[in-house]
Amino acid sequence: MNFFSRFVGTFFDPGKTFKALAGRPVWLDALVVLLILISLYSYITIPVAQKDSLQMMEDNAARLKEKWGEEGFNRYMDRIKNSNPALSAFLITPLTYLIGFLFSALIILGIGRLTATQGNYAQVFSLLVHANFVDKFLGNALRLFLVSSRQSVFQTSTGLAAFFPSLEITSTAYAVLNQVDFFQLWLFGILGIGLASVFKVSVRKALIISYGFWLLKSLFSLALYLMQMRVFQ
Repeated sequence: MNFFSRFVGTFFDPGKTFKALAGRPVWLDALVVLLILISLYSYITIPVAQKDSLQMMEDNAARLKEKWGEEGFNRYMDRIKNSNPALSAFLITPLTYLIGFLFSALIILGIGRLTATQGNYAQVFSLLVHANFVDKFLGNALRLFLVSSRQSVFQTSTGLAAFFPSLEITSTAYAVLNQVDFFQLWLFGILGIGLASVFKVSVRKALIISYGFWLLKSLFSLALYLMQMRVFQ
């Protein structure tokens, strides 16, 4: 199965596509394309995110100057202004995602081993990479449209938080609702379908494995987000 067939099949026939990948895992071409998509999205949105960060710093200037001191505040502002978008988008961001994919596949395999003896790392990694096209291609395409129309990354959500525009982005409620992202739910749904072929278990058990990992991932992301936002509360 060539790359184009796998890419299209991920969206329109994930059962057949992921069953084929479970039988013959391939991932290199898909991973390269995925990292390119991630880098391009990051590069396009970094200037807007930078503007969001500076605005948030200015809105909370008095509190932050009291906490960090005038010099510390100015140093942090300079760090944001002088950051290198190309370095971040084309090196740091894809490298971070690559490490994340590698560890995620390992954790998913570990969870699967609790209920099955079949399956290997290459199979899980291949499925995970292809499933991420849902979020990193289609999801980021929608996010890019929303960011362009709103001129804000921080105010853009493709999760439940989108239905509550009055919530402050620094609030716990916003952080929790934002974790329930529709493209992430789609991603881990089709991943579960594929994991059934990898682990030789029922689709129901495979979905529990997939969404179990999603829950762990969401809790970890939520904790990191709340730690970052505590600065502005």
